[in-house]
Amino acid sequence: MPEFERIRDRDLLKRFRAGDRDAFAEVYRLHSGAVFRFALHMTADESKAGEVMQDVFVWLIHHSERWDPDRGEFRHFLIGVARMQLKRRRSEELRWMPLEESALWGEARPGSDAAGEDAHILRRAILALPDRYREVVVLCELEERTYEEAAVIIECSVGTIRSRLHRARALLARKLTGQGCPV
Repeated sequence: MPEFERIRDRDLLKRFRAGDRDAFAEVYRLHSGAVFRFALHMTADESKAGEVMQDVFVWLIHHSERWDPDRGEFRHFLIGVARMQLKRRRSEELRWMPLEESALWGEARPGSDAAGEDAHILRRAILALPDRYREVVVLCELEERTYEEAAVIIECSVGTIRSRLHRARALLARKLTGQGCPV
């Protein structure tokens, strides 16, 4: 199936570059959900995730030739673009954020029941991870990508993905056991 998708995406981008707006709309329809989900897991904020998704597709309008079908799937390429947009936004936010607010960055509202509270604690713990660890948790654990797919998206080796995921799990376990959560 990925080969069919690769051919379809290559054809859609070729049509888009030739001026076919419907082709771009189809690209958006096919891939915006995956980009949004990744951004939402990384930010825990629907508004920011929507803005990042929009930034990715605006970027694509100007840089559609950057995707190389031989290097991987198009949706992985777009998630990589979302990753770069998130890094840019994060550095801009921290640059202009007052010191006391920067300590609170990423807090979400707690759930009303025990399961909701546990999910809230887990989301906060994931958000507190350094970006390089949060990315692999989001991709491999929440998005259920393979190590190979995550390596293509992050542009590193599979060994690096495994190492970062191992370290991220250890950090999460330490954080969650410190908060009285069973791991």
